[in-house]
Amino acid sequence: MSNIIHRTLISTGIPWLWLTLIILAIDIRSKQWVMTNFELGESVSVIPFINIFYTQNPGAAFNFLADQSSWNLWVFTLIAVIISVILLVTMYRSNYRASITNISYAMIIGGALGNLFDRIKHGVVIDFIDFYVNSWHWPTFNIADLSICLGAAIIVRKSFFHTTNYSKTQG
Repeated sequence: MSNIIHRTLISTGIPWLWLTLIILAIDIRSKQWVMTNFELGESVSVIPFINIFYTQNPGAAFNFLADQSSWNLWVFTLIAVIISVILLVTMYRSNYRASITNISYAMIIGGALGNLFDRIKHGVVIDFIDFYVNSWHWPTFNIADLSICLGAAIIVRKSFFHTTNYSKTQG
């Protein structure tokens, strides 16, 4: 039998999925709050560089491909599912102690599922965080987008600064 079959889930990266569930819950709840308390297009200042600005995004993160036709609903849904499955399998194959990697994967999965939930339920993604400096505004985003970006940034940072000590592995 394969070692993968005999591994207990607790020794894999799967237990880190608690973070995915927390991100998913916060993302869904925050979007529900915005939809309940704001009119589409309404903007309210929170602090001098952040507004809550309720908008709907048919595209990807930060309104990428938002002006495309209805094909993007299915393409982005498929991409979210494929990436989530790949990361879940990778987490299953990883060691629980690879915490930084598993945390970043859990963050990406949580964000992907949060936006996937919106696409399935609303046909668009609900965005509401408007970050700006003077008159320059970053594209409006949400907790799911933030989670995906932070997870990806952790992976990139780790890949640039991770060193392997080959002297211990070579003979």
